[in-house]
Order: sequence, then structure tokens, then C-alpha cells
Amino acid sequence: MKNPGLPKRRSWRHGLLVLASAVALAACSSTPPAETAGHAEDAAQVALASATERLLRLPSAPAPWQPLPLPAKRFAPFEVQGDALRVRADSSVSILRQRLQPSITQKVVIKFDWKVDGLPRQADLADVDKTDSPVGVMIAFEGDRSRWSPRTHRLSELTRLLTGEELPYATLAYVWSEKYPPGTVIPNPRTDRIRKLVVDSGVAGVGQWQHHRRDVQADFRRVFGEEAGPITSVALMTDTDNTRSRLTAWYGPLRMELAPD
Repeated sequence: MKNPGLPKRRSWRHGLLVLASAVALAACSSTPPAETAGHAEDAAQVALASATERLLRLPSAPAPWQPLPLPAKRFAPFEVQGDALRVRADSSVSILRQRLQPSITQKVVIKFDWKVDGLPRQADLADVDKTDSPVGVMIAFEGDRSRWSPRTHRLSELTRLLTGEELPYATLAYVWSEKYPPGTVIPNPRTDRIRKLVVDSGVAGVGQWQHHRRDVQADFRRVFGEEAGPITSVALMTDTDNTRSRLTAWYGPLRMELAPD
């Protein structure tokens, strides 16, 4: 299937802020979130840590899952609601990331459940001005950076100057799109080292739990046309800032498991 064309672009500064979401996935020296005051916030953090340990399980993940607010972006928190994590998005970008130390080099499958009560208004994952998704699972990989184009190297360096971290070698994102059918591959309008694979489409499944099981290395091979390197991090991402949309997203259990031989 052909990839969609890429529409107009905004300023480089805006683009680098968008890329910061992918940078956060691979950061090896990220600063932990600042301590917050107040018993309610402390209790919410404890509840989130307990829920992520129970609901979101990866083969190699000694560090806790961490919320990652982006510069100049509104952050809607991940809240515990029964056996799910809820995000009440409102023109916001919400990321919850798990670093993998050591990285995963074996073949894996990932299983995840999600639900939404609506979709971003007029979102278009191929349009830099409308590239929102109500739910997403993002996986970052390391690889041979000598294969990058000069432009990608420049983007990575600019991003390092802005955020303190380089781009991951490649990022695969499973997403929900109102416009594109399942199976569509959509490169990020700023860099083709971030590519989205649509696994849910349209409004038919809104309000219902969607269940997915994906062969990660097979998907990477299809999306990027090369073999996958080590997996360095996994993140959940709900993004509604570009379309100024309001919706609620839920993430159920997520499991990344070694693939059977």
C-alpha cells in the first residue's frame, strides 16, 4: 500500500517539539520527574506505579514507567481506573514510557488493549498540522546510524540541542486513525525514522475495547524494510493537541513476551 503524501510543514522549532516525543522513548539519561507537593499527588503517583507494575509487563524493565511531559505541551495525566489506565485528553500530549535496560534483542510479540470514547476531530496522521491519535503504543529501536541520511543526522543533532537526547534509530508506533485503514504505514511528516502502523480505523470500534497481538520484528521489517535492532523502550501515547480535541482513552493490560521458537 502506498504511503500518504506529506502536506505542508510548520516551523523547525515546532517540528522538534513533536520529535521530542520519540526522543523521550530512547533517553538513557532522562531526568526523573520533579517531586510534587501534596498528599493527593503523592497518592496518585503511588497508585500509578502500582498499576503499571501490574498492568504493563515487559521482559526487561527494572526501571518504573514514567510520565513524560513535553516542552510547551499540555500534559493530561495517566489515572488508574480499575484494571486500566485512563487519560482524559484535552488539547494535550500524554506519554508514559518504560526504558529497557538491558535492551531486548530477542524476537517478541506485544499484546495490548485500548478503548476510546471519541476520535480527534479531522485528524490526519500524514499532515503535520493534524497528526493526532487517541491512543498509541510506541516502540523505539537502536540500529546502525551510519545508514541515516545527512538530513536525519542534522535533525538528530538539532533535537539533541533542544532536548538533550538524540533521536532513536527508529520508532514504530501502533496507532488508531479515523482516516486510514488498518495496515497503512504513515511516516512522520518530520522524519521517516518515525513510522506509524494503523491497527484500528474509523469510528466503528469507538466505545469498545480493542485487542491486539503483534509480531514486533515482523512489523518493523514491513514498516522499515530492514531487520529490527535492539528494543530500547516502549511507551503509551495519547495525542490531541494539534486538533484541539477532547476525548478519553483507556489502556488495558500490555504484555511484551518472547516469541516462541
